[in-house]
Amino acid sequence: MKTPATETIKSALQLGQYNLKGQFMLGSNYTFLVDVHHEGKTYQAVYKPCKGEQPLWDFPDNTLAQREVAAYLLSEQLSLHIVPVTVLREDGPHGRGSLQQYLEYDIEYHYFNFTNDDKNLLKPIMFFDVLINNADRKGSHIFFENDTHKLYAIDHGVCFHEENKLRTVIWDFAGQEIPSELLAPLSQADSWPGLFESYLSPNEVAALQRRAKRLSTSKVFPQAPRDRRAFPYPPL
Repeated sequence: MKTPATETIKSALQLGQYNLKGQFMLGSNYTFLVDVHHEGKTYQAVYKPCKGEQPLWDFPDNTLAQREVAAYLLSEQLSLHIVPVTVLREDGPHGRGSLQQYLEYDIEYHYFNFTNDDKNLLKPIMFFDVLINNADRKGSHIFFENDTHKLYAIDHGVCFHEENKLRTVIWDFAGQEIPSELLAPLSQADSWPGLFESYLSPNEVAALQRRAKRLSTSKVFPQAPRDRRAFPYPPL
């Protein structure tokens, strides 16, 4: 969403100087909290260096940071605005990596203890995860910002694979009709190669477009597959 505040944060993440403040110890990849200094102000952000990514047998090495940025760009393209501002920087303390806006939220409040009203707000997340082929949507990767109660989703490093790898805790809406306002932006999928060429392979972009076409045709949320694991581990 191109608001003045969002554009200010994006400029800070793209152009500001940043230094390490601490390390997040949970998770298999190196992740750091950083202070970003830009035009006399300081912003907190999450830095994920490519060097700190653990190799995966099914994803190309050193590509998870790029996928984080691709997820943000797609969220904006679809007018979902559910991924915090995310950019790719070449000059981090540990080299190339993603830099994402840090938001305050209650880490004890997650998918598995959301109220029914809040769970009913998750259709855009399930739609997004199906589209990006999210292989690891854990319950803790979805949250509501403290001050605004705005819905956000994070940790999109293992997304956009060519093969079907969707693993998510959110199957609440399986078989239900997808709201038309979520489907409408998929009509612009032909323009996506130019948007993602710096972050995803041509085959991955083509697979993304095929998923968009299938959703546009079916207009319903898919059912969980029965021939493979459909949930992430651990789920939280």
